[in-house]
Amino acid sequence: MERVVVVSEDAAASVSSAPSSSFAETRVICRVCQKQFAQYTCPRCNSRYCSLTCYKGHSVQCTESFMRENVTEELKQIQPEDESKRKMLDILRRFHLEEEMESDGEDESMLSEELIQKAISGDEIKLEDLSDDEIKRFRQALASGELSKMIEPWTPWWKNPSAKSISLSHDGSQLIRQISTDDTTLSDPVTASESFINEIPEGPESPLPSLKQLTRAEPSPLLTVHLVDILYSYCFTLRLYNGDWQSDLLGASTVALSMSKVMGDGAKPEAVSEALTTCIEETCSPVYRHTGGFRFAIGLVDDIVRILSLGGNAVVCALCDFHRLIQAGESILKEDKMGEAEKARSFKKLHAAGRKLFFMTCWAHEQPSEVWPSLARIVEVQKAALEELDGGSGLRKAGRKNNPQSKVLIEEV
Repeated sequence: MERVVVVSEDAAASVSSAPSSSFAETRVICRVCQKQFAQYTCPRCNSRYCSLTCYKGHSVQCTESFMRENVTEELKQIQPEDESKRKMLDILRRFHLEEEMESDGEDESMLSEELIQKAISGDEIKLEDLSDDEIKRFRQALASGELSKMIEPWTPWWKNPSAKSISLSHDGSQLIRQISTDDTTLSDPVTASESFINEIPEGPESPLPSLKQLTRAEPSPLLTVHLVDILYSYCFTLRLYNGDWQSDLLGASTVALSMSKVMGDGAKPEAVSEALTTCIEETCSPVYRHTGGFRFAIGLVDDIVRILSLGGNAVVCALCDFHRLIQAGESILKEDKMGEAEKARSFKKLHAAGRKLFFMTCWAHEQPSEVWPSLARIVEVQKAALEELDGGSGLRKAGRKNNPQSKVLIEEV
């Protein structure tokens, strides 16, 4: 009797297969390609096939059914773990406490009226033109993000209607590429990244190699989780620089690595909730909390959902754009005048991040289309859980204004 085994290639692109115990005797030809001997049996329709590629093509009903059941089961099991829940509650408590402490000085503007008028009129402002008090206020405004309110908000490319129809070739390369009048633009990773910040980023310039060419090992089933961390960092960096990361190549790449623990620290989160919690904790830290804290972080989770919902081509373009950002930072770093030891450490981290992004781009290209809406749904569920933990905090904050004696910041759900 033939024994049926279910093998999962990775968490998002799961494939059911059954090695035949009597393969040497039967030697059945693959039902799909009609070229190789079949080594596996679909547990749903009993069709015989030889490889992952043939499994994906043997029956849309089978593959979609499997993915649907897989995601449904995973969603059922998604429950906030006590440790993860306590960690997020602690983040929210600290964030709301700092927010409350800073609210005492909200009425006093960090910028003088005269300085605001200078900035609005477009006049050139030099530090030597300012008084000591104005310099102090100006630096405080930079740190708090007050000046960012005077900049027109950037519309991310993933919200552009044309993002719904991104097309890449079968090998993952860009079908239509912008042609520059300067041929050197294509060979320089810094100038090659110069494009309109509201346009869809270009896909790979050359065909992507298969994963088998990059590694002999099977891809980790945690790559979908790592992708969430990477996309969060990508969206955070672009939002922070209002879409124009080319204005500070080294700074943008440094920010990206500090936000992504997967790329910057080699972390390996095992669940989407863990990846998001770590990213949100960094966003609410004193270094970045001026960007908007928890609400800004939730907006970034929405950005992740949007990119995933656009499909595999959008994910590939996002990863490719992120790869260009890291490569540009790596190139600028060579010319930087920092200490040799520090430069070597930074270069090593950027180079490793670039390799990771290239591998993730190749991996994303090979995933079946049904993976992305499924992963988007999982991220949405986690977003709802995070919002539930912070639920009612706005009402409590309003209540504190009416009742100064109230000390409750956030209560456990």
